[in-house]
Amino acid sequence: MIEKWALSDPELPALIFAGEKITYSQLNREVNRVANGLTALGIKKGDRVAIMLPNIPEFVYSFFAILRIGAVAVPFNTLYKGGEILHILEDSGSKALISLTNFAPMINELIPELPELEHVILTGERNLIFAHPESTVFIQLILQKNQMEDLDHAYGRIGNLMLDIVRSLGVDDPWYKHRGSIRVRGDKIAAFVISEIEDMYLINVIVFLTPLDINDFLRVVWVPHEIRDKMLEPLTSVQEEAGERPSWDRIKECVTRRVEKEFGVEITDGNLVRDELFGYEKLRSLAYKDR
Repeated sequence: MIEKWALSDPELPALIFAGEKITYSQLNREVNRVANGLTALGIKKGDRVAIMLPNIPEFVYSFFAILRIGAVAVPFNTLYKGGEILHILEDSGSKALISLTNFAPMINELIPELPELEHVILTGERNLIFAHPESTVFIQLILQKNQMEDLDHAYGRIGNLMLDIVRSLGVDDPWYKHRGSIRVRGDKIAAFVISEIEDMYLINVIVFLTPLDINDFLRVVWVPHEIRDKMLEPLTSVQEEAGERPSWDRIKECVTRRVEKEFGVEITDGNLVRDELFGYEKLRSLAYKDR
C-alpha cells in the first residue's frame, strides 16, 4: 500500500504530526530505512519485534518496517510498568524492542531476565533530566575502554562505585541491579548512563541530594502523558535518607576518595587533560546537535 502510493502520488500526505506533513514518498523511504536496519541486525521473517512507542511517526515507520520484512510486530502501551513489560517481552519471545530513549533505564533493569531479547533500539531524544543547583549534583567520569572488559562490566563496576559513594554519604541499604538506577527500597536516589565515544567511556551520574518537586518544572515544560508517567517515578534523596544534606566539600571528598581507590589513580585539581577535554566537548556536541 505504501509503495503503491509512493509511486503513484509521492507528494500526497500520509501523516500529519505536530503540524508537519509527511508524504508517502517520505514514509516509504523511512520504512525502508528501518526495515534495512532490522535486517542488518539479523531480524528475519517470523521474528517478534516489540514496539514501545507513543503516537509519533517512528511508531508508523517501525510497524510497517517490521511487516515489510515478514516479522511480527508486538506493539504495547507506553504506560505499562516494569512487570507488565517483562511479561509481554517474555510471552512474545521478542528478539528486539524499539522504544523511546527515555525508557532505556527501565528496560535496562529488565534485560538480565530476557535472554531472548537481543536488541534494544532507541529513538527519539525525549529525555528530561530534572536538576537544581541545591538539590542535585552531577558527576562525570571519562575512562579509557581498556580499563573495562566490556560495556556490561563498565555498568557493573560504576554501579558498585556509586553504591559505595551513596553509602559514604550516610544512606543505608541502597541497591543496584543492572544498567539502571541506584535505589533505596524502590525509590531512585541516583542514576547514571555510559556513552561510548571512540576509545572512551563517558559516565554521567546524577545524585539527588534534597527533595525535588518535579511539578515545578512541569508547570513550564509541556510533557506528553506517556513521557510524564515514566518520569514521575518515586524519588528519594540523600537528605531524606541520611537526615541531612551533605556539603559540597564532603561530596567532593567522598567521590574523589572512592574513584581513586576503585581505579588506582590520583585525582588533582586542574585543567582538563586532552582526552577529558575531548570527551567533554564531544558530549556537549551530542547534547546540542540538531534534531
